[in-house]
Amino acid sequence: GLFMALGMGANDVANAMGTSVGSRAISIRQALIIAALFEFGGAVLAGSNVTETVRNGIVMPHVFDAAPRLLIYGMLSSLLAAGLWLLVASKRGWPVSTTHSIVGAIVGFALASRGSEAVQWGNVAYIVTSWVISPIVAGVLSYLIFRSALRLILEHDQPLVQARRYVPFYMFLAAFILTLVTLLSGLKYLHLVISHVQAYVAAAGIGTIVALIGKFFIERIRIEDGSARELHFASVERVFGILMISTACCMAFAHGSNDVANAVGPVAAVVAVAQSGVVSHNIGISIWILVLGGIGIVIGLATYGRRVIETVGREITDLTPSRGFAAELAAASTIVMASSTGMPISTTHTLVGAILGVGFARGIAAINLQVVRTIILSWIVTVPVGAALSVAIFYLVRLLLPG
Repeated sequence: GLFMALGMGANDVANAMGTSVGSRAISIRQALIIAALFEFGGAVLAGSNVTETVRNGIVMPHVFDAAPRLLIYGMLSSLLAAGLWLLVASKRGWPVSTTHSIVGAIVGFALASRGSEAVQWGNVAYIVTSWVISPIVAGVLSYLIFRSALRLILEHDQPLVQARRYVPFYMFLAAFILTLVTLLSGLKYLHLVISHVQAYVAAAGIGTIVALIGKFFIERIRIEDGSARELHFASVERVFGILMISTACCMAFAHGSNDVANAVGPVAAVVAVAQSGVVSHNIGISIWILVLGGIGIVIGLATYGRRVIETVGREITDLTPSRGFAAELAAASTIVMASSTGMPISTTHTLVGAILGVGFARGIAAINLQVVRTIILSWIVTVPVGAALSVAIFYLVRLLLPG
């Protein structure tokens, strides 16, 4: 599980932070610090919903009642298969999907061990549908957010004056989303009961505080000398640079809450069987399992994350802080919605869709279609590769550990 989380940190967390680094709003070192704090927090506080889906929602647990050890072997095989593929992809700078990897691996071992009746095809179809829906939703949101920024700020005669006026509203939105997901689905282990009304009121309050703090710092930015409109854009992008810090935190938290399930969902299934001795027994997900995933994510980003960051942040389309903010906020919003419903979407799909939405807002010529084609091809290959590796490892484990 730790190895799988490391691979996820190297690949998918790089996608989460790629826009911030690619737009030069933050450095690699700053990205590591932000990811360490917010990815870990999202994984531990809000990761349990999607973990349940990966743990029990892909295979039919009851078909393993007579041989619970097979389920343990299969989940271990799935983790190792997905982790190996992510390691290879990350070293080559390919932004593949960890969700594709683990879902494909689990389906592969289930088919190999118990046949098609072991797979919950309805849930798998639901997950696959999310892989298509999530980039479309994120793309539409990022298109609308960036178009609003163009209309309200960037195309105005006095862009810096407009930025001082409207950027705090964008900061409010980012803080509101982050706070809301924390209150609604992230306080399970603190044993706090909060109603939806209280959550929305608290999120609005925290969003307001963040916006006021942001407004204070924005007011301190000096207007560049000269009256030419072009001279103001450097200062405007500095304003969006401040905003990118908020969206990077939001994106990191949202990613941790959703994608930690890819690493710890199978671990939770193995632990449940090992503790109870039966497959159908359902016990709660221990917080140490989520902590394990959070640690692995941070280590993976620190060791191999740089290569995928280059691909996502700088090769799809040219990003500035204003463009990167729109993509990150849209992707984070999409991931937050998915995490609260237990839908294990692909962060890779979501972020690439958001970046494409920003690119389309500037015209098709602004998108590097060759890089996009390569990324999509890597998505298609990941599912069968994960399944094939899982099947091979499963048979090897059964050969070495019969019973």
